Amino acid sequence: MGDISITIHRGTKEIGGSCVEFAAGESRILIDLGMPLVDDRQEKFDSDIIQDKSVQDLKELKILPNIKGLYKDEEAQIDAIFISHAHLDHYGLLNHVNPDIPIYMSEGAKILADISEMFVPQSAGKVKALMIDKEKKIEVGEFTVTAELVDHSAFDALAFLIEAKGKKVFYSGDFRGHGRKSVLFDRIVKDPPKEIDCLLMEGSMLGRSDMLCKNEEEVQKDIENILRSNDNIKFLFASSQNIDRIVSAYKACLKTGHVFVIDIYTAYILDKLRKVSKHIPQFNWKNVKVKFTKYHADVLAEKVSPQLLYHYNTNKIEIFDINRKKGKILMLARDNSVFPVIVKNIDGVRGAKIIYSMWEGYLTDKFKAYCAYKGMDIVYAHTSGHATPDDLKTFAEAINPKVLIPIHTFHADKYSELYKNVKVLKDSEEFKII
Repeated sequence: MGDISITIHRGTKEIGGSCVEFAAGESRILIDLGMPLVDDRQEKFDSDIIQDKSVQDLKELKILPNIKGLYKDEEAQIDAIFISHAHLDHYGLLNHVNPDIPIYMSEGAKILADISEMFVPQSAGKVKALMIDKEKKIEVGEFTVTAELVDHSAFDALAFLIEAKGKKVFYSGDFRGHGRKSVLFDRIVKDPPKEIDCLLMEGSMLGRSDMLCKNEEEVQKDIENILRSNDNIKFLFASSQNIDRIVSAYKACLKTGHVFVIDIYTAYILDKLRKVSKHIPQFNWKNVKVKFTKYHADVLAEKVSPQLLYHYNTNKIEIFDINRKKGKILMLARDNSVFPVIVKNIDGVRGAKIIYSMWEGYLTDKFKAYCAYKGMDIVYAHTSGHATPDDLKTFAEAINPKVLIPIHTFHADKYSELYKNVKVLKDSEEFKII
């Protein structure tokens, strides 16, 4: 027998930047190594500050956790790293890791991480990862790790059961019970892992006054109603990697006879994820068209193949046809330098709808002012990627751990309202299961 020690290097008092170390005997593993979302003042983290910094610099800035034997400039002493999903706040610092340390991810997470590395200059870099077979246990030294799919806004997201020395820890990862994969939440609640000594459970939605509890089907209905509301163009502001939301938008377009216009970046994501799920909409499906942008085209031509552009060109749409059919167009967009160029080329955007399908915290005053100036109305159709307090309570009670440790939350103090035997840790504080 023996004990497992747990050290949350970041996440006990904040959302984002998750990193947990487990030790048993001579074995050490990590779950997640994420980029922070906020700084010490609780303001948005500026990822520019990590550019061209050494590992030592980043340790001193408390951006990289001080973990012995993890980084490129030292001998590897971590046996493996497991990544729960492909959001940068869970994997965004992997480029600093010693390449001799194995990294495990789901297939979907690996695909999304690779695409981010291609298109997003400040991604985590190229991640060399081993694919997790969700049907099999992974043996790493003293540890046995079992992955379990969860419902989250990140595609192919995982929770982990960690076993060693006769002890069991369940790491929830980010999850919810109201997405298109809510059956995964129901499955865990109905048949939870047994005899769990410790549950590390996220609590992103605790303490939020703007909590959104709609399920994804209700979001789809909201999008449908907005699409029917007028005969001008509609823009959808949503993450291309939020596959649940892309599915909702596509289904809403089918219901209302709209054409869903996506960009090459999105077409490529959907194309690559087809390997994991054949139910994901594709660029050549009914009511889908592809709008080319120079940057995306250049990236694909340079980093993949120019032939791929000919492939997507078979369903290309030009601005002339967008203008001609604008009353039946839903165009995926985002708040960047390309959007004003698109708007400039649309005939008569006054009265156009912008369906904001992201966390409202991303919506800037500058963008609101731009939309007001152009006469475009911002309307909302969104739901959170994280569990509501009621679902957190249901989840904790179903797993029934001997101790529950808060993680990925700004409100660890509220966990005692959800469950008994809560142990609140500080960052880098070691906790032993004896």
